[in-house]
Amino acid sequence: MAPDIGVFGRYTYLATELFWGAVAVLLLRRADALRKAAVTILALYPIAYVWDRYTLAVGVFDIKLRTGVDVAGIPLEEHLFMAVVPGLVIGVHETLFGSESTADR
Repeated sequence: MAPDIGVFGRYTYLATELFWGAVAVLLLRRADALRKAAVTILALYPIAYVWDRYTLAVGVFDIKLRTGVDVAGIPLEEHLFMAVVPGLVIGVHETLFGSESTADR
């Protein structure tokens, strides 16, 4: 059974993004891929922002356990999500495959 993280109330989504963001940063530092991830996140961010803004506007999902702070029309936590997800993916990928030589790829 998963722990009930709803005890954080309106800070639940923020707490999860900060936790997984910390995991992503640790993996990226370990793999020496912080710069690579930052460039990728910056390239993806505008697409993610438009997509997120649209899905929120049409009611695809409703975020209940959030701070209520909106930045540029979307929840603060969604901005973090748009950095955490690709950061975590790149962190895992680079941790698993980043140290291989070019000839091994």
